[in-house]
Amino acid sequence: MEIEDVPTLFSRLRCAAAAEWQAYTCHRFVAGIANGSLPEAAFRHYLGQDYLFLIHFARAYALAAYKATDLADIRQAAKGLSVIVDMEMDLHVQFCRGWGLTEADMSALPEADETMAYTRYVLEKGLSGDLLDLHVALAPCILGYGEIGARLVADPATRRNGNPYAAWIDMYASEGYQEVVRAEISQLDRLMALRGGPGRFDGLVVTFRQATRLEAAFWQMGLNVA
Repeated sequence: MEIEDVPTLFSRLRCAAAAEWQAYTCHRFVAGIANGSLPEAAFRHYLGQDYLFLIHFARAYALAAYKATDLADIRQAAKGLSVIVDMEMDLHVQFCRGWGLTEADMSALPEADETMAYTRYVLEKGLSGDLLDLHVALAPCILGYGEIGARLVADPATRRNGNPYAAWIDMYASEGYQEVVRAEISQLDRLMALRGGPGRFDGLVVTFRQATRLEAAFWQMGLNVA
């Protein structure tokens, strides 16, 4: 994913949180995915927790529909919820099956502290703030995965042959996911135009930085069990 020359809200947030963004998108976990060296136990633990994460991600989109004040935002939230519940969860379960994880296995997992920290942070920002706060808290996940996937596919140093994580890379580099990324960048700009003001940006940076740090902690969670 390339950042456009025209400054979007996302590009401004990304620039303001450059150190945190670098630590997240270039984490050792991501490097291990790129060269295939990530311990399988780390990836398997991540997959199980990501299943639990997606459940709360769906809740966040349901909250977005509640927080919306016009039909366009309600439709956007409903579409996001449908994609997670009706498509992404099924794809995740199918993907995890190849790693020896069944849906029953993942449903029975206790939530890791890192999973609770990020998902509850997102929901709290949505509950205490408005729709823009919620989308900014979600942005590191949606947009970060898209950036990582696109970068790894384009990088000639990324191992392709025999890399057990090649399918994961392809999933987030796919045109379907990149379309989700572009739509979310546009939605952030739309919400900023409707709900932003001269003093709004600094508070959004705080939210974006914290959410980005929590995403990096989610990667580290996987490494800590390997």
